Amino acid sequence: MNVLQVKNLTKKFGRFTAVNDVSFSLKEGEILGLLGPNGAGKTTTIDMLLGLIKPTAGSISIFGQPFEENRSEILKQMNFSAAYVNLPWRLKVWENLYTFARLYEVDDFPQKVDRLLSEFKIKDLKDRMTDSLSSGQLTRLYLCKAFVNDPRLLLLDEPTAFLDPDVADLTRKYIVDKVKRTKSSVLFTSHNMAEITEICDRVIFLNRGKIIAHDTPAGLAKKIKFCRVRLLFTADKKKINPFLKEYEYNFSWHDQELVVELKEENVGQLLGRLSLARLKYSQITIEKPTLEDFFLEVIRSKNE
Repeated sequence: MNVLQVKNLTKKFGRFTAVNDVSFSLKEGEILGLLGPNGAGKTTTIDMLLGLIKPTAGSISIFGQPFEENRSEILKQMNFSAAYVNLPWRLKVWENLYTFARLYEVDDFPQKVDRLLSEFKIKDLKDRMTDSLSSGQLTRLYLCKAFVNDPRLLLLDEPTAFLDPDVADLTRKYIVDKVKRTKSSVLFTSHNMAEITEICDRVIFLNRGKIIAHDTPAGLAKKIKFCRVRLLFTADKKKINPFLKEYEYNFSWHDQELVVELKEENVGQLLGRLSLARLKYSQITIEKPTLEDFFLEVIRSKNE
């Protein structure tokens, strides 16, 4: 079942087209990554899915129903979190969460709020004023709000921004566990490519308002045809640089570590040439392309 179906979605602001004829779907129990550089159209897309702005063209169907005609009923089964959206500052943490729990008509909401505060490790902040919290504490509060109604569809925009690594890891595991247990669905944006690779089943890549790639994280990484070979040398760099320049290798130095970017099928050739030239290394690491490499390749081509 497709929990979310977007067809030919377009949003224009005057002459500027922020989202351009975008179509995609999200299945039940799936985590879908929505990636792209700043200004690609990710937040505008999410705003349309939340009903905050109306599309210029196209359609949105959620839980098998047209969104525009069933907005209130659908939104009761959704939720949202973003690092850049604020809750009322002059309320205490528990007051904010109680307010949203009532809006979503959550049963036994005091117990539900206490459980979420414990799971996100901020129960000791329950009586603090919201405006006294740090960025990381606020992010965890927003996530408590996002899960308060056990949403069938959850939109998460940079959900681990400002979090310490241990809390970010806790959050990712919580999201994955929640999806497995409840068959809920998540649309997830992040600039942390390792995070996307870890938790997303599929990825949609937006650039300049259009979908330019749609695959699994591993599938997108495979679109990059080079790999990195890291070699640790004890010899003088002056002896090695002429060799590298002779064969026109793309290389860089990091102290005594040499990094060469080349096609994977040419790695053996590089190592053979080093052996013939009697250039000995003490350590070697071969790194395959990652989702971050794909992201950077798109950014570079955008700026050319």
